[in-house]
Amino acid sequence: MRAARKSGHRSTKALAAALLTASLAIGGCGANDTGATSDSAQGAAADSKGGAQEKRAPGSVADADSGSGAQKPADSAGAKKPPVSKTHVIRTATLSVEVDNATKALATARTVAENAGGIVGNETTELIDDSHVYSRIVLRVPQEEYDAVLKELAGTGKLLNRKADAKDVTDQVVDVDSRIKSQRTSVARVRDMMDRATEISDVVMLEGELSTRQTELEALLAQQASLKDRTTMATITLELSEPEAKESAKEDDDPGFLDALGGGWDAFVTTLKWVAMALGAVAPFAAAIALLYVLWRLLRGRLPQRPAPALAAPVVPHPAERPEEAK
Repeated sequence: MRAARKSGHRSTKALAAALLTASLAIGGCGANDTGATSDSAQGAAADSKGGAQEKRAPGSVADADSGSGAQKPADSAGAKKPPVSKTHVIRTATLSVEVDNATKALATARTVAENAGGIVGNETTELIDDSHVYSRIVLRVPQEEYDAVLKELAGTGKLLNRKADAKDVTDQVVDVDSRIKSQRTSVARVRDMMDRATEISDVVMLEGELSTRQTELEALLAQQASLKDRTTMATITLELSEPEAKESAKEDDDPGFLDALGGGWDAFVTTLKWVAMALGAVAPFAAAIALLYVLWRLLRGRLPQRPAPALAAPVVPHPAERPEEAK
C-alpha cells in the first residue's frame, strides 16, 4: 500500500511538472506556436486526403468524380485571400502661427478641438514683455478630423512653421494583440493546473508562475491601451506668438531753430548736472578743510605770545669835521 501511494504521489508530481513544462514552452513560443500548429494541422489534413485518394482504385470513374469534387472546395478555399488588417497610424503635427492676439487665437483653438470631438492635453502661456504673449497648446483630436482641424488652425494667422509626422505601427499592434491572446491562454492553463494540483509544493510553484504571467499580461494590456489611444487620437501642438511692435519712422528733415534751441537747452541742463555732481563730490573735502582752519585759528588765539625783541637804536654817524674848523 505504501509503495502504491508513493508511486501515485510520484506520478502526480511528474504529471504536474510535465504540464508546467509544456505550458512554459507554449507560453514562450506565443504566436509562433499557433502558426506552427495550424501548419501541422493543414499538413496532416493533406496527408489524410492523399492517403484516402491512394486507397481508391485509379480506374474507377466514380472515384475520379468524387476526387475532383473533393478537390474543388480545397482549391476554392486556397484561392481566398487572407483578411487585410486595419492600418494603425500615429499622427503628430506642430504648427507655429503668428497672430495679432494670442489670447483670442488660443480660445479659437480650444473651440475648434472641442467641436471636432477632441480635448486639450496641455496649455502654456508666457508674457515675454509688456506687450507680447507666447502660448503653446497641445490638442488631441480624432484621426478622422485630423486634416480638417490642422487646416483650420493654420488659418488663424500667419503660418511660420508646419511639421507633420505619420508612423505606421500596424505590425506592433498585431504583435501585441497576438501576445496578449497567447498570454491569456497561458494564464488560464496555469490556473487549470492549480485546480488539479494536490501537493502544497506544486501549488506554491504554480502560484508564483501565475503571478509572473499575470504581470506580463498587465504590461501587454497597458501597451495595447497606449497604442490604441495614440492611433485613434492625433496630437497637434500649436504655438502662438504675437508680432513685435514696429518702430515709428523718424523724419529726416534738416534741424531748425527750435531743434537747435532744444539741443542747447539739453546741453545746458547736462552741464549744470555735471557741475552739481562735481560740487557734491568736492563738498566733503571743502568742509573738512574749513573745519581744520577754524580749529587752527582758535588754538592760535589761546597760545601765549612771546614779546618781540627790542630793536637797537640805529647808530647815526657824526659828520666829519672840516679842516677849517680844526685850525
